[in-house]
Amino acid sequence: MSLLIVALFGLAFGSFLNVCIYRLPRAESVVAPASHCPSCGHSIRWYDNVPLLSYIVLRGRCRDCRARISPFYPLVEGLTAAVFLLDFSLYGLTPEFFKNAVFAMLIIVLIFTDLYERRIPHPITLFGMAAGLVLSGLIPVDNRPLGWILRQWQIYPREPLLSIMGALVGALLGGGLFYGVGEAFYHLRHTEGLGFGDVMLMLMVGTFLGPALAMLTILLGSLLGTVVAIPCSLASAKFRDYHWPYGTFLGIAALYASLQGEVLLRAYLQWSGFR
Repeated sequence: MSLLIVALFGLAFGSFLNVCIYRLPRAESVVAPASHCPSCGHSIRWYDNVPLLSYIVLRGRCRDCRARISPFYPLVEGLTAAVFLLDFSLYGLTPEFFKNAVFAMLIIVLIFTDLYERRIPHPITLFGMAAGLVLSGLIPVDNRPLGWILRQWQIYPREPLLSIMGALVGALLGGGLFYGVGEAFYHLRHTEGLGFGDVMLMLMVGTFLGPALAMLTILLGSLLGTVVAIPCSLASAKFRDYHWPYGTFLGIAALYASLQGEVLLRAYLQWSGFR
């Protein structure tokens, strides 16, 4: 029963995330007007707005104008429910579950706004940075390698100060690295290599996940982007100058890092013999 309730909440929040994904890049309110078909403008009836089920019943088309509904709508709803269930299986009904659920919803919005519009809305990243910093004072972030460095200097700050320091260092490492790389690329090539939205995204990721998992996000996001972009560029000339949504790759990596990043880091540390 608990899993069913969590899944239903995930579907409901996923439906709201679809509104955010569509409206935020257009600077529209996510509260008003009510949900409507973007093709014909008709308000969506409540029984046509049931997550997943309505899409199946309507066979992916608007009831009024029969325009096709993007399959990304049920994908976002199903993905949000799946992440809620994974978080619940890991943490149960705890503050950690709440924090990870908030982070996941913010990241899902950014994944799809960058994929759709090549935009990472600042209202989401600014809210996320503030929320991540506040929550780091309540739920500790992964402080590696900050904790190890402080111990070498015989500095032993207590929680929640250590966690807040970890969130700030994670933000500075993640966002600062991207800002530095972007500036260097611009001065060398006189063209923008990384958008400021990617910098803001990594600032947010760092406040939620801390330095180690922020660096893991950059590594996995870059690897994912390379694995996707290189074969596509080799297969078709149209992808050689394609504007790839790097924020989408980073968002997918951040979502993975929030769920299984600790397991991956622990496996690496055991393999390397570093503690």
